[in-house]
Amino acid sequence: MQRYRIIGALILTYMLFGIMLNSVGTVILQAITTMGQTKESASILEAFKDLPIAITSFLVASFLPRLGYRRAMMLGTGAVGIASLIMPLLPAFATAKLLFAVTGIAFALVKVSVYSSIGLITDGPARHASLTNVIEGLFMVGVLSGYWIFGAFIDPANPAGLGWLNVYWLLAAMSALVVLLLATSQLEESEAKAEARAPAEDFRAMLALGLRPLVLIFVFSAFLYVLIEQAIGTWLPTFNNEVLHLPQAMSIQAASIFAGATALGRLGAGVILTRIGWYPLVNACILAMGALVLISLPMTRGLVPDPNVGWLSAPLAAYILPLIGLFLAPIYPAINSAMLSSLPKPDHAAMTGLLVVFSALGGTTGSLITGRVFAAFDGQTAFYMTLIPMGALLLALRGFYTRSK
Repeated sequence: MQRYRIIGALILTYMLFGIMLNSVGTVILQAITTMGQTKESASILEAFKDLPIAITSFLVASFLPRLGYRRAMMLGTGAVGIASLIMPLLPAFATAKLLFAVTGIAFALVKVSVYSSIGLITDGPARHASLTNVIEGLFMVGVLSGYWIFGAFIDPANPAGLGWLNVYWLLAAMSALVVLLLATSQLEESEAKAEARAPAEDFRAMLALGLRPLVLIFVFSAFLYVLIEQAIGTWLPTFNNEVLHLPQAMSIQAASIFAGATALGRLGAGVILTRIGWYPLVNACILAMGALVLISLPMTRGLVPDPNVGWLSAPLAAYILPLIGLFLAPIYPAINSAMLSSLPKPDHAAMTGLLVVFSALGGTTGSLITGRVFAAFDGQTAFYMTLIPMGALLLALRGFYTRSK
């Protein structure tokens, strides 16, 4: 029973951060609409989220086994709850930067803790891969619900108003409930501490781990994956609003199709990966993603605003383009699991720290490039650009698979 309770606590913690982290696309759109920001200035929110993730992961990942994974998750979730309370009390773009910086720091603690905890409660690569995909899939369920939660707080009659900030009262309450669940759960962490070293030795060991050729190829693959994911996911609400001409709230809610497809893909991959190897699956997924970009974007040319647009009359591209998430979904947890399963459990925190660093850098790079191309050219050009990192990811994963055999 305790095993299922801690799995439930890991899932709910991760789902909460799915809502918080991936609200950046929604907040970018709202900052443009309600706070007078430009696309270029609003895109900096991704950096305020991702750079603290990278810095915190790099500095503290190897030390987390000493603090304790459960305590680290409680600390991170509590900090996000406090930051959420500040947002509606001091409504400004600077407060949004602070919120995402705190969320980034907290997520570094949470992600390293969750991924390291998976190794403590599973036996064997197949079960590790399966639970990783399930947890990442439910993370995307959190992302999906976040679009609808935020959309529900936007007043269609006053889309330029600040009433949407009231969503943060709800998020603060959710954070408090998750902290309570973690506080009443138990996680056996002695295995992670079995080979404890001095802090300086832990840090040097993490740096040495990052210099291995296989690890370098792996973290570059993770960088490319998150670049693609954030390029599409962060800017999809703005794409829906400015290219497909959907209303403000509907633009945000329609982006939930991407999150829903990603959740479905990860949950499905949790079953599929117990039967077939990860490499054929991810190759097929990348090729399918590229095909969807080439099919859907030509449909967005020449669209004109329709004041009566609704779910039944929305452009077909609003439903096809987000299906990229279905094929994007299995890649990240599959390669993460393949890498972590090959390492001793005491090294999982350090490896996850490196993973989070390069994932965060990829997310910032993808969002900033897409935002600037979107502003300088148009949304179609910005999304066509994702074909470049997709091709690079195919090549990187080939190298990773060859060296990992």
